[in-house]
Amino acid sequence: MDITINASFLPHTDAEASLAFYRDALGFEVRKDVGYEGMRWITVGPAGRPDMNIVLTPPAADPGVTDDERRTIAEMMAKGTYASIMLATDDLSGLFERVRAAGADVMQEPTDQPWGLETALFVIPPDVPSASRSLPERPRVSRQPRDIRARHASA
Repeated sequence: MDITINASFLPHTDAEASLAFYRDALGFEVRKDVGYEGMRWITVGPAGRPDMNIVLTPPAADPGVTDDERRTIAEMMAKGTYASIMLATDDLSGLFERVRAAGADVMQEPTDQPWGLETALFVIPPDVPSASRSLPERPRVSRQPRDIRARHASA
């Protein structure tokens, strides 16, 4: 049986700002844009990858969510702890500069990690809380990943 992840859902509080960030800063295609009763679901994804989708969705749109739960979701989104995604790219520096230029708050510049990846950490601009944290990464081809278990075992 072949199973893939077709879509991830990320909340948004400003559909236009979220759309502009994912489309203009990340270069994602807009695949669907559906409105219903004042809410909006927007499906975006990388060009040429129709099997990878992010659905930007209104938070707590489910009628089963209580008012207390809606407040908790809003508080978590404001702190950047409600949802996150990890992106991979073969041009971390280029993506990082585009994201920074779009207003993302830099938490970590591109850095080589001991587990064999180069990573950067940023928070999407405050008006686009839909992906509170993103971690772009790419495999390093210049050297073998280090075994961090050996390093910790000797400590």
